[in-house]
Amino acid sequence: MPDEVLLQEQRGAVRVLTLNRPDRLNAWNDALEDAYFAALDDADDDPDVRAVVVTGAGRGFCAGADLADLARVGELQGRAPAPRPLPRQHPLSFRKPLIAAINGAAAGLGLVEALYCDIRFATPSAKLLTAFGQRGLIAEYGIAWLLPRIVGRSRALDLLLSGRVVSGTDAHRIGLVDFLAEPADLVQSAVDYATALAVGASPWSMAVIKQQVIAADDESLTEAVARADALMLDSFAGADVLEGVASYLESRAPRFEPLAPRVAREVRA
Repeated sequence: MPDEVLLQEQRGAVRVLTLNRPDRLNAWNDALEDAYFAALDDADDDPDVRAVVVTGAGRGFCAGADLADLARVGELQGRAPAPRPLPRQHPLSFRKPLIAAINGAAAGLGLVEALYCDIRFATPSAKLLTAFGQRGLIAEYGIAWLLPRIVGRSRALDLLLSGRVVSGTDAHRIGLVDFLAEPADLVQSAVDYATALAVGASPWSMAVIKQQVIAADDESLTEAVARADALMLDSFAGADVLEGVASYLESRAPRFEPLAPRVAREVRA
């Protein structure tokens, strides 16, 4: 339907989510957030989905918060906005690989949404910027935590303080995005990468590794090693390690089981 703010397409084991407000450069609003978060939750619990690629319709990935909403910020007069059903960082809880295909402008909150993804593809001409300081805002939605861990402290401060536009090519050079692809190939390149993960790696292993990497940012080496030792014992007790070894010895693709729905897996994962 043309009025859907989010489009979904299944490509093998990969679900492609397309932010679909092209007339607003896919600017973020509550309706888009609700649809995107619901789609991630559905993909998380769908055994036929092993990875997600998110991109934008038209010329942009996401131009940030909808300016129509920002124009009403003054009405709050120091009061906190109404709480949302899920925290803004909800994508960080997604257990499967989440890959951004940045096809155009990713600004402010749009850049944050791309940073919530595990891997980022971009076109050479994509435009990435923080924009918060230029709107009289602060480093919102956890970007002050995310960005230094991706590009380093001084580069993060450069991007946050200056708000300068960084092309996809320069973003790749500084590690803000991981892969470049031409516009016609962008989404398929991201899907191909996601498919390789989907067919070659254990869904349980990838979910746990994602948790380890996030947790390790606030752990000492000793704590991270202790966590890994405990999780390694869990892996030995599971079927995936047997299948992983067997598939290697038999020179065949592995046949890993999908993740169980989140509620049933909370104890193990």
